[in-house]
Amino acid sequence: MTNQQKEFLQKMAKEHGTPLFVIDHEIIRNNFKEFREKLPDVQPYFAVKANSNPEIIKTMFNMGSSFDVASIYEFKLVHKHIEGWPDKERQDFIWDKVIYANTIKPAKVLAKLNQYKILVTFDNLEELKKIKQHAPDVGLILRIRVPNTGSMVELSSKFGAHPSEAADLISEAANMGLGVEGISFHVGSQCNNFDNYVQALNLSHNIFKEAELRGIEIGFTDKEGKKKKVLDIGGGFPVKYSPDVKSFAMLAKKLNSEIKRLFGKDNIQVIAEPGRFMVATACTLVTKIIGKAVRDGKTCYYLDDGVYHTFSGQVYDHQLYPLHAFKDGELKVCATFGPTCDAFDTISLADELPEDLQIDDLLYAENIGAYTLASATDFNGFPEARVLNINVEVKEKQPVK
Repeated sequence: MTNQQKEFLQKMAKEHGTPLFVIDHEIIRNNFKEFREKLPDVQPYFAVKANSNPEIIKTMFNMGSSFDVASIYEFKLVHKHIEGWPDKERQDFIWDKVIYANTIKPAKVLAKLNQYKILVTFDNLEELKKIKQHAPDVGLILRIRVPNTGSMVELSSKFGAHPSEAADLISEAANMGLGVEGISFHVGSQCNNFDNYVQALNLSHNIFKEAELRGIEIGFTDKEGKKKKVLDIGGGFPVKYSPDVKSFAMLAKKLNSEIKRLFGKDNIQVIAEPGRFMVATACTLVTKIIGKAVRDGKTCYYLDDGVYHTFSGQVYDHQLYPLHAFKDGELKVCATFGPTCDAFDTISLADELPEDLQIDDLLYAENIGAYTLASATDFNGFPEARVLNINVEVKEKQPVK
């Protein structure tokens, strides 16, 4: 981080208070551009669960993103915060721009979604029966189970039909009068094993072929009257939190090659669900030291943010966010704790920080935009971090919430 950036963060923290969660929309736009440049034939559906800040949703929409939602709350959030669409056009917007990618949905949610005719995922027969009863007009995407080896967050134990069951489920849907438009998979979050994608693409290709051989129709008719099938390659696109993470450019090259090899002659619409990739590097947290002690010879700093709040990603996302000081000094191994009464609220026992920092000094953590503020709580009555959006493409100053 440059000195100029550090000065800006300290100025904002003084003006707005701490903890302060700064979202840089210029970085989000650059991340989106990189995704489209490296995967030009893949339409991104931003995974709202990664960071549901309304300004991020607006920026993603303005860049041309679609949206992956996993709850009725997220669906309404997307619906509400997209500007510039007259009400009469909202139906078309929802149809083209949203996939409900949670394979298990309450009946009352399905009933609300049916009017929009959006895409929803499923992976079992009981869910098909529920959809038939409460949302027969939606489009269906079958999610299959694929290898998650080497991913930071494994998803295959909870979601996805076994590939051997896929054609039977598609057939059951057809027998119910429901239209299956395609296949989806997810290789696990922060995937550093690109073979997961290769295996998943081959499994999807084989399922499409098996369905075709069995005379089962998959697909939809686009606005130009062409028949197409959806291939949803999910998320998992890696963010370089550390040097050992493989590059997105390397993955994109492999994906482009495999998709062309397997599906080049098919009428396939390829979509993806990037979340972390779009927002992780776009956010920085500024936190204040509210207490200091020496325990067993180690300097301990107590902060006004912790694992029940923005650092919740360390628990739920298995990701570490090293803290840095704005002040210079010889670095020593220090412990950092959050503000709550729970000893579990331990940020790190091995942050490298100067030992001579004082109460009210500021620290910062970078690359903290994904699955952090999204899973924060108000445990012990400590509020979530204030949010400051910068470099938003509007004239008026952005409010701090």
